[in-house]
Amino acid sequence: MSALPQNLSGLNAEDLDSQETLEWKHALEAVIAQEGPERAHFLLEQLLEHAREHSIDMPFSATTGYVNTIEPDQEAHSPGNLDLEGRLRAYMRWNAMAMVVKANRLDPQDGGDLGGHISSFQSLAHMFAAGFNHFWHADNTDEGGTHGGDLLYIQGHSSPGIYARAFLEGRISEEQ
Repeated sequence: MSALPQNLSGLNAEDLDSQETLEWKHALEAVIAQEGPERAHFLLEQLLEHAREHSIDMPFSATTGYVNTIEPDQEAHSPGNLDLEGRLRAYMRWNAMAMVVKANRLDPQDGGDLGGHISSFQSLAHMFAAGFNHFWHADNTDEGGTHGGDLLYIQGHSSPGIYARAFLEGRISEEQ
């Protein structure tokens, strides 16, 4: 036992040995401070594996609480022009909305709709922009590269935004 302050308020009321819990927390804080977060992560993984090997019933969570894994000062500077990217997203959202409105005015003979949904692309515009600008790759094997390209499935109701982007990039014409 260590000589720690006895003010243990804030610890779990169901904790049968709050002093021991506090000591474990302090030990982990010391590892983080002295040896770094990677070592602390390794030790915790080892403890979890050891507990599983001894048939300790571990709480399962398919999701974890969000914790930014990169400190803001360690993040790479965005290579893009945020103002320009914002304007382009606004144009894409506007063009996508205009396509949907125009297509929904049509009355196909089979009675179906042509338009899609205005909100589908609007809600995904930032994610699509990040994916297209920074993550997804085209096939570059014809240029001697090794990346065969990413295969994307874009849900149909969001496709007007993808067409709007292709139009702004000059890959399709207004007639198409």
